[in-house]
Amino acid sequence: MGFICISLKIRVLDELVICLSTKDVYGPLEFTRDPSMTKLLSAFTALVAFGLMSGANAADLVVYTSQPNEDAQATIDGFKAANPGIDVQWVRDGTPQIMAKLNAEIQAGNPVADVLLIADTVTLERLKQAGRLLAYKSPEAVNYDAALYDAEGYYHSTKLITTGIMYNTQAGMKPTSWADLAKPEAKGLVTMPSPLASGAALIHAQTLAGVSELGWDYYKNLKENGAVAAGGNGGVLKAVATGEKAYGVVVDYMPIREKAKGAPIEFVFPKEGVSAVTEPAAILSSTKHADDAKKFIDYLLSEDGQKTAVKLGYIPARNGIDLPAGYPSRDQIKVLPIDAAEALKSSEKDLKTFADIFGLKG
Repeated sequence: MGFICISLKIRVLDELVICLSTKDVYGPLEFTRDPSMTKLLSAFTALVAFGLMSGANAADLVVYTSQPNEDAQATIDGFKAANPGIDVQWVRDGTPQIMAKLNAEIQAGNPVADVLLIADTVTLERLKQAGRLLAYKSPEAVNYDAALYDAEGYYHSTKLITTGIMYNTQAGMKPTSWADLAKPEAKGLVTMPSPLASGAALIHAQTLAGVSELGWDYYKNLKENGAVAAGGNGGVLKAVATGEKAYGVVVDYMPIREKAKGAPIEFVFPKEGVSAVTEPAAILSSTKHADDAKKFIDYLLSEDGQKTAVKLGYIPARNGIDLPAGYPSRDQIKVLPIDAAEALKSSEKDLKTFADIFGLKG
C-alpha cells in the first residue's frame, strides 16, 4: 500500500512540475500556488535522494523517451534482441513532461535516466550547455549527414519527423507551397498546432521565420487570412480529416498513416522545404551505465535500428535506408536548416512573437 501512495504522489508532482517548469526546465523550480505542493516536492525529492525508486535503479539501463508507447516498446525490443542480457526500463511521456521529471530528479541529486530519446535537438542543446550530457562519438555517425549530430558527440538524430501541409481531398485548391495557405482560396480554412502546446510547432515556426521569402510576415499573412493556431498535431489531423478545415500544418507521419487507413487526406512536402525534428538521443553525464548507454546509441544509429524506425513509419536519419511506403524519395524532401543553439537562445522571444500574432495566451 505504501508503494501505491508514493506512485500517486509522483503523479500529482508530475502535473505540478509540468505546469511550472516548461518555461525554463533547467532554471530553479518556482512554486506560486498552494504551499502544500512545495512540501510535496520536498517529500518527493527526499524519496528520490534516498533511492526509493529502486526498480529503475536496478536496471542496467533506464531510457526516458517521448516516443509513442508502441514505438518505444519496439525500439527497446530491437535493442534487447541485439544486446541480450542488458535489462532496460523505460519511461514515456511528452518531451516537456520528461524534462520536468528529469529536472525534479536533478534537484534531488539523483537523476535516474541514463539515456534520453526525445523530440528535438534544441532541448538537448540546453542540456549540453548545462553540462548534463556525456559526449560520445558513435562509430555509426559516419553514415549520417554532419548536420544530424552534434560535432562533439553530445547528441545524435535518429529519424526525421518533418512538418508539411495536409489537405482534405475535397478541398478546392491542392497546395504545393507554404505560400498557398495565405491565398484567398484558403481563407478561414487553415489550422495549425500552437507552439505553446507543441515543441515541433515551435521549431517549425522558427524554421520558417528564418526563410527570407517567408519570415514572421508569413505568419501575419496567415493570421489575416483566418488561419487558426491551437493545440497539438492530433487536433489538426482530426479537423482536416473530418472536413472541419480544408488545410492543416502537421507532422508527416500522422496524415500518411491515416491516408493508408482510408482517410480522405493528402500530405504535401512544400516546395520551399520542410522543418524537421529529429528525435535525437543523448547520454546523461550522470549515468552509471555508460557502456550500455553507448551500445544503445549505437543501436539506434545502426542499420537495424534505422530499419525499425522505417517499420514504424518514420523517415530514417541514416543515409542509404529506403523510406516507408507513402513517402517520396529522400532526395525529393528538402529539409530546411535550423541552428539548435540559436533556436534555443531565441525560443522565448519567438514564442512571444507567435503568440502576439495569433492572440494566444500561455
